[in-house]
Amino acid sequence: MRNTPEDLKRLVRTPRMESPQVSPDALWVAWTWSGTGETGEVFAAPTSGEGAPFRLGSAGLAARAVSWSPDSRSVLVEREDDSDERAWLCRVDLDRPAEFVPLTRVRPPYFVRGGSLHPDGRTLVYGANVDLASGSAIEPTCVIRRDVVSQEETELARPKRGGENVPMLSPMGDHVVYFRSDRHPAGVQVWLVGIDGTNDDEIINVGNDLKAQASWFPDGTRLLILAETETRTHRRLGVWDVQARTLEWLVDDPAVNIERAHVPRGSDQIVAWVAQGARTCSALVETRTGRITEVPSGNEELLLLAPFSDNMWIAQLNSTDTPSDLVRVAIPHAEANTRQSIARVVDRLNGARKLLHRAESVHWTSVDGLEIQGWLYRPDGPSCGTIVSIHGGPTWHRGNEFDLESQAFRAAGFAVLVPNYRGSTGFSLRYQEAIRVTGWGGLEQEDIRTGIEMLLKHGIAQPGRVGMTGLSYGGYSTWHAVTHFPREMVAAGVPICGMTDLVMDYERTRPDLRPLTARMMGGTPAEQPELYEERSPIHLVDRIEARLLIVQGRQDPNVPPDHVHAIVPRLDEAGVDYEILWLEDEGHGVAKPENLELVLSRMIDFFAKALSGQECGEGACK
Repeated sequence: MRNTPEDLKRLVRTPRMESPQVSPDALWVAWTWSGTGETGEVFAAPTSGEGAPFRLGSAGLAARAVSWSPDSRSVLVEREDDSDERAWLCRVDLDRPAEFVPLTRVRPPYFVRGGSLHPDGRTLVYGANVDLASGSAIEPTCVIRRDVVSQEETELARPKRGGENVPMLSPMGDHVVYFRSDRHPAGVQVWLVGIDGTNDDEIINVGNDLKAQASWFPDGTRLLILAETETRTHRRLGVWDVQARTLEWLVDDPAVNIERAHVPRGSDQIVAWVAQGARTCSALVETRTGRITEVPSGNEELLLLAPFSDNMWIAQLNSTDTPSDLVRVAIPHAEANTRQSIARVVDRLNGARKLLHRAESVHWTSVDGLEIQGWLYRPDGPSCGTIVSIHGGPTWHRGNEFDLESQAFRAAGFAVLVPNYRGSTGFSLRYQEAIRVTGWGGLEQEDIRTGIEMLLKHGIAQPGRVGMTGLSYGGYSTWHAVTHFPREMVAAGVPICGMTDLVMDYERTRPDLRPLTARMMGGTPAEQPELYEERSPIHLVDRIEARLLIVQGRQDPNVPPDHVHAIVPRLDEAGVDYEILWLEDEGHGVAKPENLELVLSRMIDFFAKALSGQECGEGACK
């Protein structure tokens, strides 16, 4: 039996977790849930597990947890009301959970990154791509110090070019670590500036075109460094001493793919998140010896956040068939019977549990011999067709975690493949960087195409009954597929907020994101004009044989509606059959549950008609 409208509503209302944050005293944890209300909401719960989660702040505006105040009594939260990513920072207190107190300018015309509150309780440090003198948006993300009482703001540092600069205030409040990509669009260097704006220095440069990350030790005298190697095979993990200005590498092993690391309060060990084959596990690293102890997690992902007691930790628990939970777990064994739920996510599934199924990990070989991994969801009965769902980023991956869209398609009777093409995280640094060899629209699209061929070869999919969809870079990949692959391979496409013109993407995206395109394409449009034109689907619409449903948020600042406005006349001129679903109150993606329900319902009907010629319901799709 296929899912009903009520089943889809239940799925859309499953809670999806992001950005869990443990308080400095380890007594509380806050996180963001989507699906629980009309927008993203911030919740908190005691880490003891003895109290139920409760909402922080009034419902209405979208919110996301950013960090805790040093006294563990307040959470810093991003808020936005137009789905345009122009958020502002607020504080919400545990003892006044219904009140958001603005800390920065409300509804700014620029983009805010991060946010750390000083131990004095009134000094805020955050990043924003704004020129304080004029109030106008610029490309670089500056380091801003703000007195939340007087509202006086001071620019502490300004990089020369844009990039993902999220400044972090030291626990002592005397220094700010931040990041620059001034030397090369593919590189990231670590910088340190005093809280008074003095001694602004580059402290870590592992190569002009290599990336380094940094985060504070709880004592505020050391920085944890995670940096790419010159061979681009892996990342090294090390410790930088602020006073001595020395760096000691602890882990330098190509076989250990560390993608994230941090040192939580209350621990003398480094927590490393190690990724292998799209599965992430936790490991503890001794700060003196570099000795690594892996934490077993079976078929699930157990991402350690912070210690609760001598042998108990707070962790995020992920799996493909259950939404993420927060748990207390005994270390080092971490067996299921030692876990106690903190977020109590199972209590919020509202009948959706029976609809959720575990995905299979599958592999195939791409055109150049590279092994590609993906997740396969099989329907319970006869298939309505096959949907290939492409993740965005592209520097991201679909891991061993809950995927609402794939679960909804599977419940509707479709087989679903989610490929982790080259350029994805979760495998190795070499695999991640492989997308830059040919640039966007190159071999990573062949990884997707060969994945479809694998499905056809094994009878999981049938010619003419394969559809494709994706958000952001997944939307671009969908546009690429319908302009390059024959209808027998991709018969229908649903690009969601996808780039159609890469020159336009460079010129009209968020200014602070512009260097990403240059990094992936080997230069700007002025430097690589032929490549930008060749890889832009807008110039190839006359090749389209597939049916199209275009989904676009009107408020999207990342991939603006201009991409749709530009390609529609080309589609009309070429006589391409298409539909457009405009989302007036959405930005880059679909955040509001009622819109998500609408989009998924429309996509299910669209794919059912395009791939099988009939409505997909009980007794259909045979």
